[in-house]
Amino acid sequence: MVRINRVHTGGGDSGDTSLVDGTRVLKSSPRLGVVGDMDELNSMLGVVVMEINNLPDRHQDGGFRPTVRRVQDIASISLNRIQQELFDIGAELACSPGKIPEGIVLLDEVSSDRLVDEMDTWLEELEPLPSFIIPTGKGPVAWLHVARTITRRLERGIVGLRDIEGDDSIRDFVLVYLNRLSDWCFVLCRWISSQLGEKENLWLPVGKRQKSKISKVKKMQENDEMSIEDV
Repeated sequence: MVRINRVHTGGGDSGDTSLVDGTRVLKSSPRLGVVGDMDELNSMLGVVVMEINNLPDRHQDGGFRPTVRRVQDIASISLNRIQQELFDIGAELACSPGKIPEGIVLLDEVSSDRLVDEMDTWLEELEPLPSFIIPTGKGPVAWLHVARTITRRLERGIVGLRDIEGDDSIRDFVLVYLNRLSDWCFVLCRWISSQLGEKENLWLPVGKRQKSKISKVKKMQENDEMSIEDV
């Protein structure tokens, strides 16, 4: 069991730090880069959990919103599990190749398969997409899109690290898990929007977007000025 009774050590004041196995590396090292991205991703999922728990579960008239409670119960359980798993993978990433200390239990395909099972369950309740989605939405949905993009950046960083240190430096499973997780975040975005009755903002090709030489913003400002003059 880890016991932390002191955070500030001063050991990194010169710009280097220790990996989990004790190896000293510069804080600018590619391996520390992916560890930092993992920390950022886990923190962002914490924001998503907060936003989900802050969803109002009552209508303005005081009536209960069962769909909100369903989102809170299902998403919070899944996200809590994933945050734990990301911590496990983060510890694995913070080790030099072949130097994972005894006692660190490595995740396996069961974790990535569980992500697929959850996605398939949610997709059964969703209509097929007619286009791409613009990344926006209610609080937790918008933040999940950010988490999805951080996951993709973490993926790219790991591929780059393997290119430097060799394919054996990081298990294939880690890449598979993160690839599934980014898709999982996207599907969860859609499922939450559906449960909350929110319309998805779809991308429209240029040919289908409204064409006008005058922007809507300019028209609105002109209308505002005309209204003020009429007062």
